[in-house]
Amino acid sequence: MKIFEFFSDSKHCSYLADQQSTMRYFHIFHCSESFYLGLLQRGWRRFGKYFFVPVCQHCKECISIRTLVEDFEFSKNQKRVLKNNQETALYIQKPTLTQDHLLLYDKYHRVMNLKKSWEYTPITEQSYHEMFVEGHQEYGYEFLYVRDSKLIGVGLVDILGDSISAVYFFYDHDYGHLSLGTLNILVQLKIAKERGLRYFYPGYWIKDHYSMGYKERFGPFEYLHNAPDLFEIPDWRIYERTNI
Repeated sequence: MKIFEFFSDSKHCSYLADQQSTMRYFHIFHCSESFYLGLLQRGWRRFGKYFFVPVCQHCKECISIRTLVEDFEFSKNQKRVLKNNQETALYIQKPTLTQDHLLLYDKYHRVMNLKKSWEYTPITEQSYHEMFVEGHQEYGYEFLYVRDSKLIGVGLVDILGDSISAVYFFYDHDYGHLSLGTLNILVQLKIAKERGLRYFYPGYWIKDHYSMGYKERFGPFEYLHNAPDLFEIPDWRIYERTNI
């Protein structure tokens, strides 16, 4: 297993306007499930063959969290989301790349550019393949959501060891009334429960941030209290509003 380590240049943070962001990367050609699980437990995330963790010099606001699957209970509103999507078909398969993927990805990011000023550049086949198709190994999947014979959502998901990890999700805002982002998380939690998995990793979380508050609706969860290196023990603690 070959690992190439590098660090990104410091750049303006996408979430906190007064902060700079720096990432530590591993480029791993054939990452084993066991090594990846160790990274996940230490706060790392994956895009393609790239694994990364924030190492910002003056800010520690991005916190790794994981839902305790066994203790999670679907709320009335969440059950309503599932009911409203009874006509939404779900297909689970290894990651693929089609023209429908590219069109939906671009449409989603054009809308987010207008709504939240996200940077937008049309995606190329090569870029999409590098981010979402490569490196899936035995643990990477895509969840395809189809309605009216149309692809309306794509969730990239990793299932490994005792965990399920949400890699990325994009969807058609024309179907916003279906709460597809919530649906994608609920589907993963439902699968995790059915498989007896212990943890659901929704990605990084910033407390009280307007675009990340939704993650608190999928508790109870633990947060990573320390920033362990590869051979250090991760310190996961139960989250309560008063302890962060």
